[in-house]
Amino acid sequence: MIQANIAVDNSAVEGERVDVSLNNVVFEMVTSTTSVVAAEPTLFRYFENEGVVWGDYTGDTVIEGRFSGIREGDTLHMSYNHRSKNGNLVHGNDTTIVSRQADGLLRLTEFYVGANGEPQLSVCREVAAK
Repeated sequence: MIQANIAVDNSAVEGERVDVSLNNVVFEMVTSTTSVVAAEPTLFRYFENEGVVWGDYTGDTVIEGRFSGIREGDTLHMSYNHRSKNGNLVHGNDTTIVSRQADGLLRLTEFYVGANGEPQLSVCREVAAK
């Protein structure tokens, strides 16, 4: 079950919060409080249909990952699962705020609870089309 009660720190959200479809949008991890972002950051592929959001991710410390959830306006409530390169299985829930930066690219500010029970934060940025 998706936890919708994860605390959001609005001061961590940069840019204008937006209510946009994430269908066929690719993001890369910029920063995370639970991992060091490598030279080849984790890439996330998002798909959406009428507020239902799902996708996959790989790269950095992740061999293979999947997520799914819902979008309500500028807010996503999702569950995720992945296998890390160290062999660990990781699962959890997050609340993500969608915003648009001054350069027009989307930003995802993800709030979740880490394995230690403490609040955590990750930021992903839209990969610009080439």
